[in-house]
Amino acid sequence: MKSAVETLNPTRVRLTVEVPFEELKDSLDAAYKKINQQVTVKGFRKGKVPARVIDQRFGRGAVLEEAVNDALPKFYTEAVNEAEINPLGQPEVDITELKDGETLNFTAEVDVRPTIEIPDFSGIEVEVDAVEVSDEDVEKSVDQLRTRFATTSPVERAATDGDVVTIDLEAKVDGEVLADGVADGVQYTIGSGELLDGIDEAVTGLEAGGEATFTSQLKGGSAEGKDAEITVKVTQVAARELPELDDEFAQMASEFDTLEELKADSRKRLENTKQYDQATQAQERVLEKLLELVEVPVPEKLLEDEIRTRKHNLEHHQLGQMGLDLAKYLEIQGKTEEEFDAETKEQAVKGIKTQFVLDELVSREKLNVSQEELTEHLMRRAASSGMSPDQFAQAVVEGGQVPMLVGEVARGKALATVVEASTVKDTDGEVVDMSDDEDEVEEATEVAAAATGDEEKSEA
Repeated sequence: MKSAVETLNPTRVRLTVEVPFEELKDSLDAAYKKINQQVTVKGFRKGKVPARVIDQRFGRGAVLEEAVNDALPKFYTEAVNEAEINPLGQPEVDITELKDGETLNFTAEVDVRPTIEIPDFSGIEVEVDAVEVSDEDVEKSVDQLRTRFATTSPVERAATDGDVVTIDLEAKVDGEVLADGVADGVQYTIGSGELLDGIDEAVTGLEAGGEATFTSQLKGGSAEGKDAEITVKVTQVAARELPELDDEFAQMASEFDTLEELKADSRKRLENTKQYDQATQAQERVLEKLLELVEVPVPEKLLEDEIRTRKHNLEHHQLGQMGLDLAKYLEIQGKTEEEFDAETKEQAVKGIKTQFVLDELVSREKLNVSQEELTEHLMRRAASSGMSPDQFAQAVVEGGQVPMLVGEVARGKALATVVEASTVKDTDGEVVDMSDDEDEVEEATEVAAAATGDEEKSEA
């Protein structure tokens, strides 16, 4: 076999392959054997029909077609390896010449990974938010915990903000009560914003037995999105009573003996959360700077496929789980279809560039993924998916997605390498030492996976 490669553009090549006919012998034998098992010829046992009879009865062309279809993938793979290219997706194959007993010539056009030159990235500098936890932040956190331990007791007065009211609801559209528009005994905390727009104003000031009518857009049900006339009747008003903020509360609500210990723990938790957010912010901004430094041509066909995949996953998985279609989603987001398409294309381009650049770094830096790193990533992904580690691992193996997870971790290690070489300062001008972050690789893996869209692909 002889092959030659022609570069059509930075992301596409054409392979020209010439195969001497004798190299088709194994595929021809396999073709005769396959046809033998499928046909019946009078006077011959099944599977024992001579090749010359098959040629006479069914045509030599049918045999050649079967043999060529069998042989093409092997010769294409050999040509790819010989040319030392990294193909992306399926090739477009064209048989240019097939002479029985002489030769098979074909061409194969395919997208390839572009050659990427990554410059020195040690000069990258980014700014991130400083980690600041105020006393007000701590008080708010403790108050949220305090609210969870609140009790309620009925009162004989008008409802005010923060009260828990028990209400009956009736919704009418065009004067007709909806079949699914009646609900009795609903408990609602005034000011929580968890029900309909306008309900807070309607029930505030009402005592038990009081009734009000208001107009609101329905958020679900058979008439979702339509304006409805809502009648609300208050059957009970209850005041929330919060526990005293003291050592006794700390002992009831936590493992700590004193309120000061509880507050110190809340402060530490808030600091950890903000440090995680700061690290994620640093990684995202370093990635943006890195992509600005590198010229990355994007294969047109690959981009089309990536856009199609992202739209499919959004429509049939993410929105489907929320009971929405694309039109309703765009209405909620306040976007036109053209704006959505432009945004999806921009995200797809970024995802492809991110994958190319980080994969090049993985290769250049010779980064490997250990079993421990893969297991840790799998455990985290399992937790975020709501599955047990065993269930998630089984789904990954059955779906053939192990290489995808390995690639995610490798790209995370590549991004972490760039972050460590960069200068990260907070808004106070202080240098942030990213090497102190124990979870740096896993955090970078999540950032890289989000950029490339790998998380959505593996969940779909």
